[in-house]
Amino acid sequence: MSSLTDIEKRYLERTLNMGGGYVLDYTDATFGEFFARHHVNIHSQKYRTYGTSKAKKLRSFWEQETNALVGQALSEMLDSYEADCDLNGGEVEESVLGKARSIVARLLGESQKTKQAETVDGFLEKEFTIPNIQRLPIEQTVVPIIESRLVEARKASAAGAHLAVVLLCGSILEAVLLGKAQREPALFNTSPASPTAEGKVRQFQDWTLANFIDVASDVGVLKLDVKKFSHGLRDFRNYIHPHQQMESGFMPDEHTAKVCFQVLKAALASVAGERR
Repeated sequence: MSSLTDIEKRYLERTLNMGGGYVLDYTDATFGEFFARHHVNIHSQKYRTYGTSKAKKLRSFWEQETNALVGQALSEMLDSYEADCDLNGGEVEESVLGKARSIVARLLGESQKTKQAETVDGFLEKEFTIPNIQRLPIEQTVVPIIESRLVEARKASAAGAHLAVVLLCGSILEAVLLGKAQREPALFNTSPASPTAEGKVRQFQDWTLANFIDVASDVGVLKLDVKKFSHGLRDFRNYIHPHQQMESGFMPDEHTAKVCFQVLKAALASVAGERR
């Protein structure tokens, strides 16, 4: 079991908005997908100690699992909280978040100074150049489609079509990461972050964009800043369906679109080996 204290749990519950049985903006489906990336079936009977709500399952999870596993999951959840606030205009409770970060650092055995939280504004200020698409590790037959979608993404951004930018950037990023995985299948399939089913790594066609981002980050293809600020792109396919977008409450604006395009540029530079 983790060594979280009662006071530490209170800070985490406040940051993760666990009142009323909820956890951030996760639906039952996205909550399950989140934990599946950590190889945990959060909806199983094991985590229904206190009930079936997401908050109650999370409380059971952090009581039963190790510091390392709990710390890894909570670290990503805090990234989600911060990114959601930045992308959707919410206010970050800096003092509470800072305390929550220090709690996670303790669980992971890290010094708080080893994990400097980068702000969205700082990320947007970085200069990334989209590489020559011809040099990316993807099938050459896909190159014209990628180039065409990049042109469309720029046009959509100029026209204020923010959701279109998110969808286009997500589709480009997934295609490029799939291409990289197909070129180096052993690298991607042996990562601890690879999604599994019945003890076997899933086929690439069954991976989600979130899976590709997590694994690419784990194996060093993408840097941590790309993983952190990729939340505006996560599960992008779902938002093609209006009811799924309504359920998630996802409402991209100009800032969201800029972050997503910046994530795409940084990711393409990383995959092309042009980012040091």
